[in-house]
Amino acid sequence: MAKAMAMAKGMGRRPEVDLDSGIEDVTLSILEWLGEQGVGAMIRVDAERLRDGRPAWTFAASGGPLNDVVRADGASVAECMGRAVLGVRKAGLNVPF
Repeated sequence: MAKAMAMAKGMGRRPEVDLDSGIEDVTLSILEWLGEQGVGAMIRVDAERLRDGRPAWTFAASGGPLNDVVRADGASVAECMGRAVLGVRKAGLNVPF
């Protein structure tokens, strides 16, 4: 349980993200920008995982200039989208945030 909580807080093997960056305020703009690049993207919350205390937010993107599916999970929108932007950048698409 402690390991799951540590990973949910951005610790462990996942890259660190800035939870105070304000990324949750521009999430819809990022999704719109990705769509303009030909990338299909979504963010969702899973109520069952939320109830179980697991990271409930998921981002997924594919298509356009992305060669592979990019997926990111987080305990909050900020954590999820922070990981998502890192993943999309690692896949070669420079998200303007």
